Amino acid sequence: MEKKWQLISAEEQKINELSQSFKINKNLYPLLIQRSIDSFEKAKVFFRPELAHLHNPFLMKDMDKAVVRILKAIDNNEKIMILGDYDVDGTTSVAVLYKFIKEIYENILYYIPNRFKEGYGVSKAGIDFAIEAKINLLITVDCGIKSEPLIQYAFEHSIETIICDHHLPPDILPPAIAILNPKQIDCLYPCKDLCGCGIVFKLITALSIQLKYTDNRHLDYLDLVSVAIAADIVPMIDENRTLAVLGLEKINSNPQNGLKSLLQFFKHDNDIKIRDLVFLVSPRINAAGRMDDAKKAVELFIADSLEEANVLAQILNTNNEERRSLDKDIFEEAKALIESNPNNLQSKSTVVYQPHWNKGVIGIVASRLIECYYKPTIVLTKSGEIVSGSARTVEGFNLYNAIQACEKYLIGYGGHFAAAGLTMLEVNINPFIEAFENAVQNQITEDQLIPTILINTELNFIDITKSFYQLIQKMEPFGPQNMHPLFISKNVRDTGYSEIVKDNHIKFSLEQNGHKQNGIGFNMSNKFDIAKSGKPFQIVYKIMYEMYNQKNYLKLNIIDLKE
Repeated sequence: MEKKWQLISAEEQKINELSQSFKINKNLYPLLIQRSIDSFEKAKVFFRPELAHLHNPFLMKDMDKAVVRILKAIDNNEKIMILGDYDVDGTTSVAVLYKFIKEIYENILYYIPNRFKEGYGVSKAGIDFAIEAKINLLITVDCGIKSEPLIQYAFEHSIETIICDHHLPPDILPPAIAILNPKQIDCLYPCKDLCGCGIVFKLITALSIQLKYTDNRHLDYLDLVSVAIAADIVPMIDENRTLAVLGLEKINSNPQNGLKSLLQFFKHDNDIKIRDLVFLVSPRINAAGRMDDAKKAVELFIADSLEEANVLAQILNTNNEERRSLDKDIFEEAKALIESNPNNLQSKSTVVYQPHWNKGVIGIVASRLIECYYKPTIVLTKSGEIVSGSARTVEGFNLYNAIQACEKYLIGYGGHFAAAGLTMLEVNINPFIEAFENAVQNQITEDQLIPTILINTELNFIDITKSFYQLIQKMEPFGPQNMHPLFISKNVRDTGYSEIVKDNHIKFSLEQNGHKQNGIGFNMSNKFDIAKSGKPFQIVYKIMYEMYNQKNYLKLNIIDLKE
């Protein structure tokens, strides 16, 4: 589909002021200004993240209460249970807190809800398990902030709760003795966008301070924290960026057994990057909960021996292979359903349903359908007598509001701006589809139905050098609010050697004012005629390195092209 190009601005005055502060490649200044890096000091922190940049954990509201209550439980030999979600952020959060406390205290266990039987977050089954196990202190991680009735239920059964959660707090908070969540209105913690595992890391840091540990043992968990940051797609700025950098350093030097075992399943000639955690490590962790039991992910991360970790990593890898096969099959089925009905192609939304689809992968399928059709999308399947759905949206459109407009057809729903889950009776599917389409039509703009490519700055081929690329590398790790820079080059021509490879990709050979660059454009064969027209055109791209014959070569990863 055609995409809209938008060049991000950077004030010329700020660029000039920054260039007076320190001298670097001139093409880097607009990239820094766009990231609110407008002084030498800010640039120093950005390019050289270090432990000293991390905030005092006791700045977080209720941190002192949480630490006191946990240490009281240890002193009194109370039974502690950690409850976390089944995704990467949840399982790493559970593993970090469980393993840290387990080193000094034995009377602790953990609980991960079953995706298929209990759904997301704190469940009644989880609280009932805690009651039966005679738990005194419950610590929820990556969940709990929206579980007021269940936390109240736990309290009524003499279980006190500490909540560690990063999701947006509701108006009525659960009756917990401590809530660690920087998004609380009255929480003064400087970094508001920590993931769940990031909050757990701050908790174990505070415990280390209170226990007067001098061995920095909490830093042993930075590798798992960086995995959670990557998987949860939190803003890659401030403390998240520092934690990600330090975590990647640990992964590439001395990862924990569980990560070491997972890393053997894919080739990585160079250091592990954040994108490897997103696309190669995280899916294997998530596959445990999607296809089997997410407890296996926690078991992997708390494994004492590499041999034990290897066995568990193999299970997760097999789960992921099964997940990929299922996800591919369901995606193809869903596409066929959509394209079999011409009305679907004219609609502003996509809703597809088959009762046999696997509930564990329908969220992935919804995301992939958006890549094809770029519309708010819901994929439905059936669990017992209940139809469950996973919803995803396009940039800028409030999915939650659209689903809320259809709530009379639903048993329940939850989520946020960009993603949601919902349940209904099968008899209500067609009325819901009609109501959702009407809601989307009333709320979405035509611009929101066109994918936008945000371009950082214009670049000439003469400026694409190894030294410039090395500066770009120093901006890693990339993620929200620090995305991989995208460049535009104009008046580009084919040298005559560009060709279609593997049916659907273009291997580019280009020149601009006598300077040549090679590149690859994935799934762009439909634009080959523009490249071969003999006329100049413009391209949007990332600069990458390609390894060939044990040497690195600059290469353009071309995202789009236009006349």
